[in-house]
Amino acid sequence: MRRIFLQIAYDGTNYHGFQVQPNAETIEGVLNRELSRILKEDITVIGASRTDAGVHAFGNVAVFDTNAKIPGEKVAYALNVSLPEDIKIQHSMEVAPDFHPRYQETVKTYEYKIYNAKFPSPQHRLYEHFTYYKMDVERMQAAANYLIGEHDFKSFCSIHAEVESTVRTIYDIKVTKKEEVITIRITGNGFLYNMVRIIAGTLMDAGQAFWEPEHMKEILEAKERSRAGNTAPAKGLTLVKIKYPEADLEEI
Repeated sequence: MRRIFLQIAYDGTNYHGFQVQPNAETIEGVLNRELSRILKEDITVIGASRTDAGVHAFGNVAVFDTNAKIPGEKVAYALNVSLPEDIKIQHSMEVAPDFHPRYQETVKTYEYKIYNAKFPSPQHRLYEHFTYYKMDVERMQAAANYLIGEHDFKSFCSIHAEVESTVRTIYDIKVTKKEEVITIRITGNGFLYNMVRIIAGTLMDAGQAFWEPEHMKEILEAKERSRAGNTAPAKGLTLVKIKYPEADLEEI
């Protein structure tokens, strides 16, 4: 039995998230179906990040086990032929049989994009959250700086999350603007359920001057979901990449 690693890009607009769900089309469901058909055996992929409905990815990760003899690096070519246009494999390779994409030290990078203009744009409707309220990027960055480091992010976690600890480490957050698009790029060792979208919603409040940037420290210390901003819509979120520093993986 061999274990194959996949790096997956997808447009999540038409899917009910990554994880298999009954009576709903998901990224995982499509991968299982097409891999099983191509390799002529029952395949079940194990995903690294179970992104929500409407969330996109440039570099989510999954693995699967197979008895097929196809070289690991050729799986991407074979699978991409049959995958829909909104799901494509960016890289494939064979990894150690005990490699698990969720039980490894990782560095994850997400981006949340906001189309900040007077009117919506059809070209931006699928991948950016639109708002016409003017936002101050410098205020957003000042507030974001308080989140860098190891903190208890309970205020930025969905109340429905089931986790042993809400402590996470954020290595970097950058808030930038190019023309009408504001990008919040955040890198950390892991993220709680809806954490990035709640951070984005909270930073949008800061950008609209609802409160001063230093108030972010109080939100963190409160450890209460009600103290942070709204959960920003899913379509603005993209999982950019997942890196495995401790694993014997080539740079991808």
